[in-house]
Amino acid sequence: MGREDEIIKERLRKLDEIRKLKIEPYAYNFEGKEKISELHERFKKIKNDERTKEKVRVAGRIMSIRDLGNLVFATLQDGYGKIQIVLQSENLDEKKINFFKKLIDMGDFIGVDGEIFRTKRGELSVLVKEIELLTKSILPLPEKWHGLSDKEERYRKRYLDLIMNSDVKEVFHKREKILEGIREFMKSRDFTEVDTPLLQPIYGGADAKPFVTKLNALDMKLYLSISPELYLKKLIVGGFEKVFTISKNFRNEGIDRLHNPEFTMIEFYESYSDYNNMMKLTESLIENLAKKISGKTKITYGDKEIELKAPFKVMTMKDSVRKYSKKNPDKMKAEELNEIFENEVQKELIQPTFIIDYPKELCPLTKEHRKDNKLVERFELFVNGAELANAYSELNNPIEQEKRLKDQVETRKKAKDYDAHFEANVLDEDFVSAISYGMPPLGGVGIGIDRLVMLLTNSQSIRDVILFPFMKPEGK
Repeated sequence: MGREDEIIKERLRKLDEIRKLKIEPYAYNFEGKEKISELHERFKKIKNDERTKEKVRVAGRIMSIRDLGNLVFATLQDGYGKIQIVLQSENLDEKKINFFKKLIDMGDFIGVDGEIFRTKRGELSVLVKEIELLTKSILPLPEKWHGLSDKEERYRKRYLDLIMNSDVKEVFHKREKILEGIREFMKSRDFTEVDTPLLQPIYGGADAKPFVTKLNALDMKLYLSISPELYLKKLIVGGFEKVFTISKNFRNEGIDRLHNPEFTMIEFYESYSDYNNMMKLTESLIENLAKKISGKTKITYGDKEIELKAPFKVMTMKDSVRKYSKKNPDKMKAEELNEIFENEVQKELIQPTFIIDYPKELCPLTKEHRKDNKLVERFELFVNGAELANAYSELNNPIEQEKRLKDQVETRKKAKDYDAHFEANVLDEDFVSAISYGMPPLGGVGIGIDRLVMLLTNSQSIRDVILFPFMKPEGK
């Protein structure tokens, strides 16, 4: 029998013994609990070796136990912090101390009532007066939980990762603050938040392969959303002037440090605006978020210092290729230009840089450049070599839009990786019909929330900022 099996067997024995004592090992509630973080703040002025008569009530998971005979020390962790609890016979019934020593383990949840004091070494603690078992754990917590060898297991069992690593939990608290900050920013500028369908009869809005599913009730093929774009534009046609959505999207493509099949993004659209207006809005949003999360605009990412103060650098796609690849973009076809940009230029864009003015062939939903009909008014924002945002002066000519979408379908059919199962219904005729009623001049932006969180929390993988990233089955 392995060590873990022995531990489980022993804990099951303890569970039976607890029940024989007529004690319920899985409580229904524990009312009146205080946040441990608030106790640290409230009693921060207590001096070392100072006792108080302040009564507190806390509950959480036991993370460590030290039995010194007459004294038992344990660390209690709730969702907000950790605090030491102290059991000693002069303050707690001997039977309760023995119950704790014999039948309570690391990982169990308990609730305690007691008095606050600070130890000689300066640790804020609770002198226990009453104790209650709330949940008996069966499986033992990991003895060691660090190092690259544990990365896969940490992602796969995120609940253990969160228990053992407080810095992981902090990343997700910051993610919540980032989402709050985005909503505050957009609403302060009169944008309306909306929802768009995740199950769609026709997918569109991006050049990506969808996941395919079926609605049994109507015997109908459906796709998981690859982008909310076309639905948001239909709302603009319907009379909304400024809209945004924070939504899940699903793309049946590669998985790596920057890509997860399911990811979160914000898309926003502003009537009577173009990509120049969207640049100013985007850099202002990111600067605002940096200040909210870090208190400053200069952040550390890996071994680099990145300045997120607006305005950001702006370069045309051709100028960036000319500068970083030392090649002449004027002699390149669109696909070649794009390939060289992705392979040789993108990695050089460490500080925030807007790359603007792309070849028309690469951007079927984008308005033709007002000064060069071979280009379109598009920008992508790059930070630390990764794309963070994508934006257009949106195409609102329905005749041109329909032509470009049909051309895109034909181009895809000729591609080596064409899959008729995915591509058959890519032309959304209702979208073309909608803008044929008239869509105002429009600027639109999509920003990858997960990548933005990576940047603002100094996280090196998209898996670090998604609570439950996609994982291949164990053993494969």
